[in-house]
Amino acid sequence: MALEPLLAAPIAVQIHAAAVIPAFFLGAWQLLLSRKGKNAHRRLGYVYLALMVVTALSALFIHEVNPSGPFGFSWIHVFVPVTLFGVVGALYGAWTHNIRLHKSSMIGTYIGGLIIAGTFAFAPGRIMNGVLFG
Repeated sequence: MALEPLLAAPIAVQIHAAAVIPAFFLGAWQLLLSRKGKNAHRRLGYVYLALMVVTALSALFIHEVNPSGPFGFSWIHVFVPVTLFGVVGALYGAWTHNIRLHKSSMIGTYIGGLIIAGTFAFAPGRIMNGVLFG
């Protein structure tokens, strides 16, 4: 493991990584181990969702995959609105006590915004691939 590729990356990538890494672990905790409905679950849920918003918004400034595309966006940027809609759905579901909406939004945000999109971050030639595999 080598941090040099991440430390040499643009600030948007560093902010993205700084938000996504704790969000990954916190989201796993929230989904798998926390006691749902308790104060700690609620508080950590807000932290997780804030991290996901930072993750999504910082992704808008990362253009390494397709710099010549429209606004520098590539297909992976489709996860930005997916994540933001998931955050809104999770909050709305929690606030209105619609547990089904809240749960599906949280699971969707985690799987779509972290697992699926995150998998592509480790593809050959990407910064996180260099971090993990040197």
